[in-house]
Amino acid sequence: MRLFHPLLSGAHAPDRLFACLGAVLGIAFAAFVSARLPLQPGDLPLLVAPLGASAVLVFAVPASPLAQPWPVVGGNTISALVGVAVYRLIPDTGLAASVAVGAAILVMSALRCLHPPGGASALTAVIGSGAVHNAGYGFAFLPVALNSVSLVAIGLLFHRLSRHSYPHRPAPAPDAGLHLADIDAALEDMHESFDISRADLDALLSRAELHAARRKGR
Repeated sequence: MRLFHPLLSGAHAPDRLFACLGAVLGIAFAAFVSARLPLQPGDLPLLVAPLGASAVLVFAVPASPLAQPWPVVGGNTISALVGVAVYRLIPDTGLAASVAVGAAILVMSALRCLHPPGGASALTAVIGSGAVHNAGYGFAFLPVALNSVSLVAIGLLFHRLSRHSYPHRPAPAPDAGLHLADIDAALEDMHESFDISRADLDALLSRAELHAARRKGR
């Protein structure tokens, strides 16, 4: 096993370096936008920590279903709203923190905006500073939603320049004998969730089957 072997399939060094640049620009732009708006007094942060994790998804794995614009904006914002609500309902901080994260996952899943940093947004709303608590539900919109929208805006521009599909649109799948019903049946057999869409799986496996057929001379 080689050390530092690429974890992501299809990852190349130029793409990773370009993703680093994208994250720099995305976070910088979010900070710039927040700094230009009159935040309420009370030391509300210009940037929320979950935005760093969102940047990793948006710029390093833009094809991930978890990195698309609606999951980024909706997942972070809705989770923060959930966290504020739970904080107000449950006085025990430890219990509120755990319930907030679990409830955020449930709501994000129901609204089709599952985004891992959303769990951190919900947690921040519970264990954040006094300024966060004093802001109440407004915290979910300023800075959480504003940060998220700013990041996605740079992501849209950046990936257009880098020729990556964002919002991601799967490439057409060649006719190699596979169908989406076969993908669904295989996923049902495995009882696992994978960070790739059904359409991308179909395109990937169909192309792999074509290459295998060519290798075998068929």
